[in-house]
Amino acid sequence: MAKTSTLRLKFDSTRTLAPAPESKSIAKIAERYELFINGKFEKPASKKYFNTVNPATEEVLSKVAAANAADVDKVVMAARNAYNKVWGKMPGKERAKYIFRIARLIQERAREFAVIETLDGGKPIRESRDFDVPTAANHFFYYAGWADKLEYAFPNRNPQPLGVAGQIIPWNFPLLMAAWKIAPALACGNTVVLKPAETTPLTALKLAELIQEADLPPGVVNIITGAGDTGAALVNHPGINKVAFTGSTEVGKIIQKAVAGTGKKLTLELGGKAANIIFDDAPLDQAVEGVINGIFFNQGHVCCAGSRLLVQESVYKQVLQKLKDRLETLIVGDPMDKNTDIGAINSRQQLEVINKYIKIGQQEGAEMFQSSAVIPKKGFYCRPTLFTNVAQSNRIAQEEIFGPVLSIQTFRTEDEAIEKANNTPFGLSAGVWTDKGSKIFNMTSKLKAGVVWANTYNKFDPVSPFGGFKESGFGREGGLHGLGAYLKV
Repeated sequence: MAKTSTLRLKFDSTRTLAPAPESKSIAKIAERYELFINGKFEKPASKKYFNTVNPATEEVLSKVAAANAADVDKVVMAARNAYNKVWGKMPGKERAKYIFRIARLIQERAREFAVIETLDGGKPIRESRDFDVPTAANHFFYYAGWADKLEYAFPNRNPQPLGVAGQIIPWNFPLLMAAWKIAPALACGNTVVLKPAETTPLTALKLAELIQEADLPPGVVNIITGAGDTGAALVNHPGINKVAFTGSTEVGKIIQKAVAGTGKKLTLELGGKAANIIFDDAPLDQAVEGVINGIFFNQGHVCCAGSRLLVQESVYKQVLQKLKDRLETLIVGDPMDKNTDIGAINSRQQLEVINKYIKIGQQEGAEMFQSSAVIPKKGFYCRPTLFTNVAQSNRIAQEEIFGPVLSIQTFRTEDEAIEKANNTPFGLSAGVWTDKGSKIFNMTSKLKAGVVWANTYNKFDPVSPFGGFKESGFGREGGLHGLGAYLKV
């Protein structure tokens, strides 16, 4: 009987694709943005502005107002006034009309939002266009449907709004995070003060323009910009009833201490170090693609990124080779090019953090593999990186890197996989790849993670709640659970 030979197709690194850039012309970005307070843009009391930069080119996109404590006091008063006089008294079916209108306007201006998100954040235009913007619109559609049904969501519990919600969002999903927080808050009858990250404020400010167009009553949604001191002033303001924060675990702990004993309701969605677990009976090509999607297509800029890969020993070599081959096919470069798989790192500071961890991984004795992709000379870029021979105690296996860096370990049994996956301070998400349904149920019941994906990764839906355990925070956003975070029941 003749032996069958296996042919592995190698990627030709000399092959190039013709550029397919998305046009920037649709994006109308002002030279300077003020604070959005009480339905209109107002100059900051601080009289200070900061630059927001395109991480792919290092060009300044716009100057943005920096709010101080006086600005925060003014915006909270505006939100309180809108809550007391208009929004808190408005019937749910009337609130729903405004929220539906916002959703439709996002859809109508989806291309502009996608371009601005990519210019300001550095993520590939495909991700902004196909995921961020549509999912943001879906969240507004979903919660608009709940606005007049709160009595059904919480029967016999007399659900009531909290008042004014102070919301702070990160730079990795600026528009989507804004939708995650604003939509349920409005549906429940609260008013909002939102602070986007200082490195990615533009889609939130564009959303403010859209809110004006939607004729939302003044003061119902307010958007202020600034750095950490602005966020601290918002968290500590006595007129805030609810704080919702998505960001680093370090800042989350500071916020938790700040609101302790104040009576403010709090939800925190913090860091992660998710384990993506591949068993020997998994569809390996599908699993490898899931790993690539879970950590590299988003530059690792996701708190739930599958940054730890656990592979069953019997298929380790096979999976590793498939991963290396796949990494060589990834295109790193201009985020506005529709061919690009991996765009720019969000900021120079974040790129320095990623490079620091890459050096730490090498110093700890792990074996590094990087793709041979040619990266642009201008801008903040990082080649996709794998580490093998990683010990459980290594910092690259324990600490959040927030970049396109994957640490790989092996396991033999289900119990060993569970023990390694849970042996981290975080508990936000995990992934399981196997052909056995019983194994999926066993793993998902024992993994200490808020979200566990089976034979897929990074799938989101407005109907499904999202949140973590341990140092990944508490509370849930999305779904019916997301309503409870903005209600007294």
